[in-house]
Amino acid sequence: MKNTYETPFNSRYASKEMQELFSPDMKFKTWRRLWIALAEAEKELGLNITDEQIDELKRFKDEINYDLAELKEKEFRHDVMAHIHAYGELCPGAKGIIHLGATSCYVGDNTDIIIMNEALKLVRKKLAAVIGKLTEFAVIYKDLPTLGFTHFQPAQLVTVGKRACLWIQDLLLDLEELDFVIGSMKLLGNKGTTGTQASFLSLFDGDNEKVKKSEEIIAQKLGFDKVFAVSGQTYTRKLDSRILNVLSSIAQSAYKFGNDIRLLQNLKEVEEPFEKNQIGSSAMAYKRNPMRTERICALSRYVIVDALNPAITASTQWFERTLDDSANKRISIPEGFLAVDAILNLYINVSNGLVVYPKVIEKHLMEELPFMATENILMEAVKRGGDRQELHERIRIHSMEAAKKVKEEGRKNDLIERIAQDKAFGLSLDELMSVLEPKNYIGRAPQQVEEFINGSVKPVLEASTGLDVEVSINV
Repeated sequence: MKNTYETPFNSRYASKEMQELFSPDMKFKTWRRLWIALAEAEKELGLNITDEQIDELKRFKDEINYDLAELKEKEFRHDVMAHIHAYGELCPGAKGIIHLGATSCYVGDNTDIIIMNEALKLVRKKLAAVIGKLTEFAVIYKDLPTLGFTHFQPAQLVTVGKRACLWIQDLLLDLEELDFVIGSMKLLGNKGTTGTQASFLSLFDGDNEKVKKSEEIIAQKLGFDKVFAVSGQTYTRKLDSRILNVLSSIAQSAYKFGNDIRLLQNLKEVEEPFEKNQIGSSAMAYKRNPMRTERICALSRYVIVDALNPAITASTQWFERTLDDSANKRISIPEGFLAVDAILNLYINVSNGLVVYPKVIEKHLMEELPFMATENILMEAVKRGGDRQELHERIRIHSMEAAKKVKEEGRKNDLIERIAQDKAFGLSLDELMSVLEPKNYIGRAPQQVEEFINGSVKPVLEASTGLDVEVSINV
């Protein structure tokens, strides 16, 4: 029986691949990669470091001796020094050159950047998969008329596919922002205790070019082509804020989608997937609750609020650094990524299995369509010699009476029948019913879907290789 707290992101929500990125193994193995890169750069630039020492460091780079590191941290009250000693125990020949010239943020901050960069790429992959699945859905239902809603009140018709394009458009904006953040990621480099690189300048006997070159070599070895030009001891915490802001943006889009599906499920027009043996309610066996989209909304709300953490941290840092960022960021950054990972996993699942009920959609729109058709009816009656102002007033009166019957007596909308019986219009019931063709009231919705997908979505998906979800976007 488990008797200690475990984050739900690990036990219930986030994927194994995202959990592994923020695992202790990933963190401490990356520390060792950074120590190796530092030693290699220093050797290449002339410091007295041997191939044998570097080979020894590489031999033990993935063997993290946690027990010793934990003992050393209790002794030193310093996690980086604890792991330097633990690594040194495994590599006695290289012990003296580990972390040479560096400060703790060399491994701590650079590792955070490396891990966040990989996590952003994973988020991008899943975001593109969601876009792909929603695109398939939009194509299938691009011509299916449905009631539009403004203020959650019936409005002019749209199509089910056109509505899906609104969700996709939000995600495309998120993807643009995400690509910008990924494209602007930089390592901290090796800046030293206050960002002046004084220790490295001393190591290289005052040779500025070698200090600058060492950063270039380290960045290249870790897969980066840029480092921050200036810093304090840490990279600017604005980077964390920028990253959580894009995660928040994704969460906002997911929340909008989740809310829309929850409302549509109440209307019985569109439902999230429901498994054969799934239980909707422990008390009400007939219920099919929108559990997954509710979870999307719940986790999205967490991420939106979580984005305040790095924003406050970035704004309250003192001069070259304070340590009140550390405890906060080691919670807010990983948990933000784990939450967005969970949101996107759910989003992929739901968008891949949305259930549409065309007959219910048709029933709802036909209940409201007579009101929306009155302009067309008015024009047709005027063409036949009717007085526009007189007919407009008659339609207003008939509409009020029909609405009263619907709202107060629960009867069907009989507006068309009322107009057919009014000789001032000169239109038979059959003629009026021919006006009530839903496709006459959807405007350019199908064309907008095609134009949007071909012009805006396809190029993005075609450039997004390696999607886990198979995507078919033929229009």
